Amino acid sequence: MKEQPAQLLRRLFDAAVEAASPATCLPAHLPAPPRGRTVVIGAGKAAAAMARAVEDHWQGELSGIVVTRYGHGVACSQIEVVEAAHPVPDAAGREAAVRILEQVRGLGEDDLVLCLISGGGSSLLALPGPGLTLEDKQAVNRALLRSGANIGEMNCVRKHLSAIKGGRLAAACAPAQVVTLMISDVPGDDPAVIASGPTVADPTSNADALAILEKYAISEPAAVVQHLRTTPDETPKPGDSRLAGATAVMLTTPQDSLQAAAKVAEGHAIRPVILGDLEGEARDVALVHAGIARQIARYDQPAAVPCVLISGGETTVTVRGQGRGGRNAEFMLALAVALDGHPGIYAIAGDTDGIDGTEDNAGCILTPDTLDRARRAGLNAKAELANNNGYGFFQAIDDLIVTGPTRTNVNDFRAILITEACRRTAAP
Repeated sequence: MKEQPAQLLRRLFDAAVEAASPATCLPAHLPAPPRGRTVVIGAGKAAAAMARAVEDHWQGELSGIVVTRYGHGVACSQIEVVEAAHPVPDAAGREAAVRILEQVRGLGEDDLVLCLISGGGSSLLALPGPGLTLEDKQAVNRALLRSGANIGEMNCVRKHLSAIKGGRLAAACAPAQVVTLMISDVPGDDPAVIASGPTVADPTSNADALAILEKYAISEPAAVVQHLRTTPDETPKPGDSRLAGATAVMLTTPQDSLQAAAKVAEGHAIRPVILGDLEGEARDVALVHAGIARQIARYDQPAAVPCVLISGGETTVTVRGQGRGGRNAEFMLALAVALDGHPGIYAIAGDTDGIDGTEDNAGCILTPDTLDRARRAGLNAKAELANNNGYGFFQAIDDLIVTGPTRTNVNDFRAILITEACRRTAAP
């Protein structure tokens, strides 16, 4: 191995992020300028960097507005960048959504709307549907975040409480041509799920959204439940004529980032094993990863040592404790408990947007001596996991990874490196 395991893992993470950079993946997919106006709109953690990439490569006049998370802005000269809250929406996101709708009102067939969509856009475009308030949406978002609902379920509910998501934005742009450039952060890369698909026809219904709330025993606010039960207003469905001029282009996906990391591993004579985009409770996903890592250490199955397990996707955390967490910190703490100091096994887990949940770190790193160092610091890993305190655990032993905002988002990245040192005391 050409460098230390922790350094190599960080290189894999950095390669995954770079593969999803708008400056890298966007320019080749820009459409031809239209006969009329070009209006740029968008939302997501990558929206500002995407807007900058458009400005750097567009031939002709531009105008428009995009909204991104606080701290994720980039200076643009023609496209206005607004910052708002994520993952719980705020008034800035609501006002940005209103202004985006104003930007596309009254456009004609010769005009082009260039819509820049990336993960996080669902919370950032916060325009409540008829009869609902921002406070209603905030309450539902908080409940869903704590419930363990997956991203598809959360975005289904968000669509049906919104005046702009689930294809409604594209309908407002008609009859202009709409080209949506998307960076996927969801397993399966479904355009209708990414940022709740504001320019994509929605196959789900109000009844589907209501069933999700019932599944997770979410009954408040009452106005939300009443809205889903009684409103006749539905999102635009496949075949809706208002969306006839709308197309979606996928710029990059989580799989592209996994492959970029795999290429780096191969350059260091480490066999990559890509497990793909994964969902599920973070601590359960960690148990599966730990089992595969131990199988490799014992039997060279499904790959021979040295190798690295690489996965992406978005896990969930059902919050029961009072600690500071994040999906990746939860995963890593559960992995540490499951591996129990196994020699020769190292890991990294981080969110490619640079923010693990709502904390200031991207993720954290795991080494064979993690639990020993934690014990010396007075920490009980199992107790910290029960308290959902992954951030606090790794902060105490100085193993957080802090990158700051990366201005892209293909969701989580995980890599578990199994080195030759795993043979030292591996179980027979």
